[in-house]
Amino acid sequence: MPKAYWGEIKDPVHGYVYITDAEKKIIDTYPMQRLRRLRQLAGSEYVYPGANHTRFEHSLGVMFLAGQVLVNPHISRAVSDEETDMCRLSALLHDCGHGPFSHVFEHLLTKELNKTHEDITAWIVENSEVADVLSKMGYNPKEVAGLAVGKLHKKDHAFLDQIISSAVDVDKQDFIVRDTYHTGAEYGFIDVYRLIHALDLLGENLAVELGALSALEAFVIARIESFKSIYFHRVGRAAQIMLASAMDKANNELGLTTFKTPEEYLALDDYTVWAMLKKCPASNVIINNLENRRMLKCAYERTFYEKDALISNLFGQESYRLQIRGEIAKEAGVELETVIIDVPTVPSVPYHHAVESTEIPVFTRSPAGEKKLQRLSESSKIFETLKGFMNILRVYTDQTNRSKVEKATANVLGQIPSATKISF
Repeated sequence: MPKAYWGEIKDPVHGYVYITDAEKKIIDTYPMQRLRRLRQLAGSEYVYPGANHTRFEHSLGVMFLAGQVLVNPHISRAVSDEETDMCRLSALLHDCGHGPFSHVFEHLLTKELNKTHEDITAWIVENSEVADVLSKMGYNPKEVAGLAVGKLHKKDHAFLDQIISSAVDVDKQDFIVRDTYHTGAEYGFIDVYRLIHALDLLGENLAVELGALSALEAFVIARIESFKSIYFHRVGRAAQIMLASAMDKANNELGLTTFKTPEEYLALDDYTVWAMLKKCPASNVIINNLENRRMLKCAYERTFYEKDALISNLFGQESYRLQIRGEIAKEAGVELETVIIDVPTVPSVPYHHAVESTEIPVFTRSPAGEKKLQRLSESSKIFETLKGFMNILRVYTDQTNRSKVEKATANVLGQIPSATKISF
């Protein structure tokens, strides 16, 4: 039976996105419409004025790309029409748990509730009006929620989770192309459709045919370059750190993490929380500084390439960073809270998990059609080499203390071995 198509939405990245009546019903729910008021890259607009796109169009793009994967002949033979429809809906809903200012709110969720936006996504899909709409259409909200965060774990169908959450998932494929489009910081041509065409199943898992190695390499290089130039940009991070700090300081008064129902959580978006932070005495100075572009200043930056226990602690353990922060503040003779250490692994960094895994399943296909699993690291040295280039450490402070903190940090971190070799 042909699907009941409602119409199309024009997307600047993918062109026309065709949607069904069922997808239109989900798009029109409040949790989805709220995504129009959550910027994809809050803070990046201070660097790239065009970076004002929202989670809403990203979600449409992820749904569209999931649909493209599911019509790939190698994948479509393993899924039913019902699974295809459910996967598209799950892809559409995958980001509905994001908080105000997107990844910046992750800092509060992790610190106060030990939750991530994925946890909140599943909670919203299962407990908001979305669940009612899904149930009326014959779907199990718990299954849709599980798939939306890559945790459906359906027997013999691991690839369904991997379409939405894996090293080459459609989420990454959309946000890299979309974010580079809106910022203008484009690093080469990323052919996501070539990657999608090269996908196949090895058992129940997604894998990429090695014939598309150049497209895969371009994708990973773009992912890492965009991380450095967009998601971990020095000034963009200054704005994100300021927003995270404002919410941290105001949380006791505003109760940003005291929500008990999905509706209470969904009332928080970029607009409502900005207005709350502007009025709150604990945070209004920071918001005033942001409104006048008086940013935190980067006093020190260093990239570590070598393997060393001290460096691993610096990037992996918050307690160790707090210790170093205290030493820098003491050495500089400034208040502790004026010194901020920033590394790519903290929760408020957009897509901080996206650069961690580069082991992507790849395979070769014999003339007879037989598939053989390969190790990506044996086929391309690019992936292993690039892993070491994400160990960037920065120290921020205000304009007044910049010089003192710069000297103090150089003294404190001078004890850590200087770069001597690249970690492969």
